[in-house]
Amino acid sequence: MTLDNIKEAILESKSIVILTHDVPDGDAIGSSLSMYLGLKQLGKEADVIIPKYSKTFSTLPEIDKVKKEGRTENYDLAIALDCGDIKRLNGFANYFEDAKTRISIDHHGINTMFGDYNFVDPTAPACCQILITVLKFLNIKITKEIGTCLLTGIITDTGGFKYPGVTAETFEFVAELLNDGVNVSEIYRNVLQTISREKFNLRKIAMNRIELLENGKIAFTYITMEDEKQTGSEDHDGIVEIGRDIEGVEISIFLRETEKENYKLSLRSNDYANVADISLLFNGGGHTRAAGGVINNMTLDKAKEKIVTECKKHLK
Repeated sequence: MTLDNIKEAILESKSIVILTHDVPDGDAIGSSLSMYLGLKQLGKEADVIIPKYSKTFSTLPEIDKVKKEGRTENYDLAIALDCGDIKRLNGFANYFEDAKTRISIDHHGINTMFGDYNFVDPTAPACCQILITVLKFLNIKITKEIGTCLLTGIITDTGGFKYPGVTAETFEFVAELLNDGVNVSEIYRNVLQTISREKFNLRKIAMNRIELLENGKIAFTYITMEDEKQTGSEDHDGIVEIGRDIEGVEISIFLRETEKENYKLSLRSNDYANVADISLLFNGGGHTRAAGGVINNMTLDKAKEKIVTECKKHLK
């Protein structure tokens, strides 16, 4: 059984590294810190490698223990969380590849099963919800601190419990956390409602650029490196959702310039289009309703034309 293998690997390892996907969201960071805290209960120290993260998550328990890079020696064990493909491991896939044993715990339907042991459940709304099962199997007590990290991931990836993947188990777990003293409303406010002024100004630029195409079925917007410099914010989280929430929009497209003529792509959809399929054409991946990729070596106009053309094929 995979969980037996995972437990054995953890208990036998002396050096452990925890990795997650690039541009980490609440589920990526929440699952990483939950695993870190859980391993501490087992007497295990681990390196959590997250080079850059949003200020939104700066108050999470043990966030100060996160590192920008790992050790030079190979690890006994590498654990990848909330990541469907080894190529998205924050540019630090080498830590995973060079480890003696490799574990992938994830909820992406397109997971490539790149670990020695893969515990993947595409029906789960968040990797953090899968971790509840894993931590309990390891006889780890879900403390208030661990619960706060887990719930941050669940709230983030369910959009505050509004996406279709939410299950009865999700609410049962939230009820448990409430009884244990976890402040659900505070986490909700921190993750989904409160944003810095810098982030607000960056969002405002993106909102002012939104175009509605194909009779309002596609929303498109973008930000540039100059926009980030001007506003003092690199926190683009949530921008792509703005377009998706406009009445009549089926697919929302967001491009973020990373280098000259290179862009990170974010896609969101409502009830029909499978944006995970679209993202595969752009060296990306994700979920049916939320996915991402990259578009390189193109002007903004060409990048826009290319992604809009592909999205049009997936409209009703």
